Amino acid sequence: MSPTSDDFDVVVIGAGHNGLIAATYLAKSGRRVLLLEARDSVGGCSSTESFAGARVNICNCDHITFRTTPVMEELDLAAHGLEYLEVEPNQVNIPWNGAAAWPIMRSVEQTLEGLAHTHPHQVDAYRRYADAALPVARLVLGAAAAGPERSRLVRSVIERRGSGVRRLLAWSRMSAADVMRQFFDDENVYAPALATGPVVWGLSPELPGTGLGALTYAFRHVAAVGRPRGGSGMLSTAIASAFTANGGVLRTSTAVSSIIVDSGRIRGVRTANGDAITSRVVVSAADPRRTILDWVQNPPTSAGPMIERWKSAQHQQGYESKIDGIIDEVPRYRQVDHSVFDRLGINPAVASTMIVPTVAEMHDAFLRIADGTIAERPILFANVPTVLDPTMAPAGRHVFSLEALFTPYALRGGWRGSNEPRRWLDQYSTLLTNRPIDSMTQWRAMTPDVYESDFHMPEGHATSFAGGPLAALRGEPRELVRYETSIPGLFLCGAATFPGAGIWGASGRHCARRIMRRH
Repeated sequence: MSPTSDDFDVVVIGAGHNGLIAATYLAKSGRRVLLLEARDSVGGCSSTESFAGARVNICNCDHITFRTTPVMEELDLAAHGLEYLEVEPNQVNIPWNGAAAWPIMRSVEQTLEGLAHTHPHQVDAYRRYADAALPVARLVLGAAAAGPERSRLVRSVIERRGSGVRRLLAWSRMSAADVMRQFFDDENVYAPALATGPVVWGLSPELPGTGLGALTYAFRHVAAVGRPRGGSGMLSTAIASAFTANGGVLRTSTAVSSIIVDSGRIRGVRTANGDAITSRVVVSAADPRRTILDWVQNPPTSAGPMIERWKSAQHQQGYESKIDGIIDEVPRYRQVDHSVFDRLGINPAVASTMIVPTVAEMHDAFLRIADGTIAERPILFANVPTVLDPTMAPAGRHVFSLEALFTPYALRGGWRGSNEPRRWLDQYSTLLTNRPIDSMTQWRAMTPDVYESDFHMPEGHATSFAGGPLAALRGEPRELVRYETSIPGLFLCGAATFPGAGIWGASGRHCARRIMRRH
C-alpha cells in the first residue's frame, strides 16, 4: 500500500469513552491519531441524547469507578466542561417483598445509622462486612487504576501492606451470594449488592467466581458516586473536546470494514465506503470477536491460537433493557419512611433506586435467559436524574429511566410488539403512592435488539472482562489483560479488557500507555 495523505500513527476504532480516552492520551503524546466512530456521535452507551424535549442517558447515569482513576486530571477534562454533581445517598434499596427501603451513603457510619432504623438486626452484620470488604475494594480499585502489569499490581499490594489479599483470593473463587451470607442473614439487606454486582454483569449471584461482585457496597464507601452535569454523555463530550484540542482527528459516521495486515503486521484500516487509511498501529475499542474474526484480513500464522480461541469462545446474548420517559412528578415509594431520610438529611429521590427480588428469583431469572423468558418480578433500576440536575428537562418536568435486567435478546415471540416494557412500568407503579407514569405520554424502550441495531453490540451484548485482578496478574489472555494482540500493531481496549465494563476508563488509559512504550 502506497502512503497517502491520510497516514496516521494510530487509528482508533470506536468512540466510546475508552476509545476516546486511549485516543486522547496518544494525541497528547504528539502522535497523529485518527478516531473512527460508526455512529454520528461519540460516547456509545455512555452518551446522552435528546428525547421528547429533554436529555436522556443511554445507560445508567451514576459514575463511580471512573472517579478512582487519574483520567479527569491528566486530560484536564474540567477545562473541557466536565463537572460532577455528588450523589448522596448514592443508592436506595427497595425489596419487592414490601420490606423497608434503606439508603447507602458514602459514609459507613451514616449507612449504619439508617440501617439502625430500618433493619436494626443487620447493623452489626453490615459493620463486619464493611471491615472485611473495604480493604479488598481498595485493593481492586487500586490495581485497576495502577494497571495490569505484574510489577504494578505487586506494587499496589505492597503499598497497602497486603491488606485484603487473602480475602480477594478466597472471594474470587466463591459466589457473590455465598460471600454475603458470611455476614448477613437478611436478604433484604444483601440482595441489592448482588443485583448491582453479578446481575449487572449478566451472571447469577449463585455462580462460583462471582464473589468480587459482593464488593459493590464497599465500592460506594471507597469512591464517591457522581453524575456529570448535563448527563452521563458529558464525559464523552469533554474527552472528545480534549482529543481535538490535542490535534486528534475525529470522524463520525465512519464504519470500519476491515483491518489491513501485510507482511505479518498492521498496515491500517479500510472503511465501509472503501477508503484505505494507513497506520502502523490500530486500536479497537469495539467487540474483540468482531475485531479479530470479522475485520482482520490476512492475519499472520502466529495469531492462529488467538483466532481459534475467539472462534470457540461462547458469545453471550444481551440481557439489559432501559425505558426512558418524561414525567410530571417525582415517584414516591410506599416503602420509604421519610422520617428516616429526614433524620439523615437526605432526599431519597436523588439516588438511583434498586428494586430487587429474592436471590432465588435472581438465579431463576438468569436461567430464564436461555428460554427467552423474563421473570415475573424482574430486577429494576429506577432513576430520576433531574432531581439533582434540572437542566436535563424542561421546567416542571422530569426525566425518568427504568432499567430491567435479565431481559434476553432472544425473547420468546420477539421484541417487536412485546408488552414486556409496559408490564415493567405497571409493576413498578405498584410500589408507588402516586402515579407519575400516567403523565408519561412520551417514552421509549431500549431493548437488547435496539442496542444491537443502534449501538453495534452483537446480540445486544457488550463483552465484559470477567477475569479480575488474578487474571491480570497471570497475564492471560494477553490481548485482554495487556491490550496487545498477537498481531503486531493491533491493540484492544474497552469493556472486554481489564478491568472491565462500566464507566471506568482505565482500559483506555492503560492501552494508550502500553502503546506509548511500544511505539
